[in-house]
Amino acid sequence: VYTAFVTRASDHGPNAGEYDNAPVIEETLRLRHELSELLGFANYAELSLTTKMAESPQQVRDFLEDLARRAVPQAREEFVELETYAREELDLAELAPWDIGYVSEKLREARHAISQEQLRAYFPAPQAVKGLFRVVERLCGVTFEEDSQAPRYHPEVRYFRILEHGEPIAGFYLDLYAREGKRGGAWMDECRVRRQREDGKLQLPVAYLTCNFTRPVGDRPALLTHDEVITLFHEFGHGLHHMLTRQTVADVSGINGVAWDAVELPSQFMENYCWEREGLDLIAGHVDSGEPLPTELLERLQAAKNFQSAMALVRQLEFSLFDLRLHHEFSTPTATDVQRLLDEVREAVSVVPKVDFNRFQNGFSHIFAGGYAAGYYSYKWAEVLSADTWSAFEEAGIFDPETGNRFRSEILEQGGARDAAELFRAFRGREPSVEPLLRHNGIRAA
Repeated sequence: VYTAFVTRASDHGPNAGEYDNAPVIEETLRLRHELSELLGFANYAELSLTTKMAESPQQVRDFLEDLARRAVPQAREEFVELETYAREELDLAELAPWDIGYVSEKLREARHAISQEQLRAYFPAPQAVKGLFRVVERLCGVTFEEDSQAPRYHPEVRYFRILEHGEPIAGFYLDLYAREGKRGGAWMDECRVRRQREDGKLQLPVAYLTCNFTRPVGDRPALLTHDEVITLFHEFGHGLHHMLTRQTVADVSGINGVAWDAVELPSQFMENYCWEREGLDLIAGHVDSGEPLPTELLERLQAAKNFQSAMALVRQLEFSLFDLRLHHEFSTPTATDVQRLLDEVREAVSVVPKVDFNRFQNGFSHIFAGGYAAGYYSYKWAEVLSADTWSAFEEAGIFDPETGNRFRSEILEQGGARDAAELFRAFRGREPSVEPLLRHNGIRAA
């Protein structure tokens, strides 16, 4: 199974050469470079960054390599610990790449003794949604009102208005559960954008908040895992960015026009409320008794949060550095060049064992079939912004009204009307710092 997965669409593995993406990768990179030159750029990375917060490919590379310098030593320690556990507890003399997921999960269970299934009873879906609304009410000073008469595209979908001083300012459809024919995953999308219409009237924003949680059974509410609650808060963060905008020009209203490497700031920020006692007291309540999440479970949940966090970080740095350098240093690379670069990046930042037949790049859809070419770093860049934003709330109180108002006015309301770096400086009073991200991930100072 492992071999089939890491060799998919390549010249290796059980379907070797049958669906090989190598020629497609070569052509894609050649065309991207040609496009860049036609538009006056030296390479595709420079073109890609014109619509992002980061100023240059070198700035991004410095950012990624700085994180690697801080995280790789701890990642190596985490892997040594995993090897020791495998040898002493599972009688595995040597860890192969296909063993890592299984052994990591066994170590997690042994160390933290907590599972998502244990937590479900404390997150009935109606309570989680109610808690989400209460968090946003305290954070942003708005209220929610359901409209059961609003038109909807499926009977299970609910429609809510967001009110300020009793007046509607936005609305959203809440579509929580999986059903036949529904696209998988979770996302926020715009139904209508806030804008001034040609007749002079103001069109209010409307969003879709869509998830695929397990459906309720009988009269019992659906029970969410903690991961699913985080997903709900994440997507609603995108929704707040869309719905609380004050812009009246569609192209910069809500999430429109927001730099790609900053657009995840509100969504990642909202996830933090799912880890704090003050937030969880609003979100969690046992399905039968209504009791809050016990302190013992919360402490185990928080302790497990940063399990192998350095290993996870360097894996993302591997992908990001490979993507950036591929689009910055090469014009028309061959498949051999691509493999050689990936091997070089792995040698610098990866801590797990590697196999020669791994052709990860042939299935790297984010950069070859999605919108992340020369932009995969955006995940970590946005995490730095969100962690630093959250640190302002840690300093003042996670529901501090003044900080909440400033977050709303300087970040959420601005949409894409101003440069993302300018907005962050206006909120935080300084340039972003990586220190809160490292601290939140349990990574020690270098």
